[in-house]
Amino acid sequence: MGRLDGKVIVLTAAAQGIGRAAALAFAKEGARVIATDINEPRLQELAGHPGIQTRVLDVTKKRQIDQFASEVDRLDVLFNVAGFVHHGTILDCEEQDWDFSMSLNVRSMFLTTKAFLPKMLAQKSGNIINMSSVASSLKGVQNRCVYSATKAAVIGLTKSVAADFIQQGIRCNCVCPGTVDTPSLQERIQASPDPAEALSDFLKRQKTGRFASAEEVALLCVYLASDESAYMTGNAVVIDGGWSL
Repeated sequence: MGRLDGKVIVLTAAAQGIGRAAALAFAKEGARVIATDINEPRLQELAGHPGIQTRVLDVTKKRQIDQFASEVDRLDVLFNVAGFVHHGTILDCEEQDWDFSMSLNVRSMFLTTKAFLPKMLAQKSGNIINMSSVASSLKGVQNRCVYSATKAAVIGLTKSVAADFIQQGIRCNCVCPGTVDTPSLQERIQASPDPAEALSDFLKRQKTGRFASAEEVALLCVYLASDESAYMTGNAVVIDGGWSL
């Protein structure tokens, strides 16, 4: 018996990183996973895995989200993963950077949650998991101004949804990772002027001396998606190797 047997899980940004690891972990535990992403070639790599079906979706487009939601008869878990990491202080953040980060990191969760929540309310049960970060209201991090602002907003959104719908059978929690070894992180390291120095700087802030793996974060997501966490709602769950200590 899998920990997620019989559950239908929709997740965004499933083509790589934490989203991909979570999709695979959910399916391994018996869930029927609907994995979405804007990156169709990478998303198709998941299509052959048992229990996973794929759907190309741009989570910044309300019309696409509403159409997708209308095609899903039932879901037990919505996992909002999509996000972007902008590097820089407030002085390095132009208005278009702010608007794009807010659109992808926060507005997308507003749109998907608003589209799927009525189905959960009709079922009188539902579980929403949002991807936040330690770089948020939890910890001030250098050169993460707009990113931290968006992830703080995700925590606020999570707690609001949890408080508003707790008596209607809805749970809502968010995951707050530290530094995770993902393709996104590696791309940012390689794009820096000195990749070796950038890697060293990232590792120095990790008290455990290493990054988290996407699979480690996915295991926490399995717990939050399962009935084992049935008494948890409105929580910002930290998994950061002690970075926020």
